[in-house]
Amino acid sequence: MATAKKAAAKKAPAKKAAPAKKAAAPAKKAAPAKKAAAPAKKAAPAKKAAPAKKAAPAKKAPAKKAAPAKKRTPNAAFLKPLTPSAALAAIVGASPLPRTEVTKKVWDYIKKNKLQDSVNKRLINADAKLKEIFKKAQVTMFELTKLVNDHLK
Repeated sequence: MATAKKAAAKKAPAKKAAPAKKAAAPAKKAAPAKKAAAPAKKAAPAKKAAPAKKAAPAKKAPAKKAAPAKKRTPNAAFLKPLTPSAALAAIVGASPLPRTEVTKKVWDYIKKNKLQDSVNKRLINADAKLKEIFKKAQVTMFELTKLVNDHLK
C-alpha cells in the first residue's frame, strides 16, 4: 500500500502540472480565497490605523481648549457693591457687598443655623431674622436670591 501511495503521489504531481495550465479557473478560485484572507489581515492593521486617525483630532482638541484658557470676566452687575437693607444687614453686615457675596453669606447663615429642611433640602425654614426678608415661614432655594435682591440697593 505504501508503494501505491507513493505511486499515486508521483502521478499526482504529473497530473497537477499538466492540468494547472488547462484548469486556470480553479487556480483563480483559490486565489480569491487567499485575497479574502488577505483583507482580513489588512482589516486588523486598519483598526490600528483608525485610532491613529482619532489621535489626530485629539491633538487639535487641546488647541481648542487653549482658546478658553483666557480668564472669563464676570458680569460687572454682579460685582457692583450694593448696600443691604436693615433686615438683611442683620445677617450679612451693613457694608456694601456684591450680590454674589451677599448670597454666599446668606447661605453661610442658613447652614450655620441649620435652617435647611431636613427632609426636603430645597426648602429653607425662616428664623426671626430671615422671616423679615422672606415674609414667609418657608421658601425654596430658588426663591432665595430673588427675595434677597429685593433688599439690596
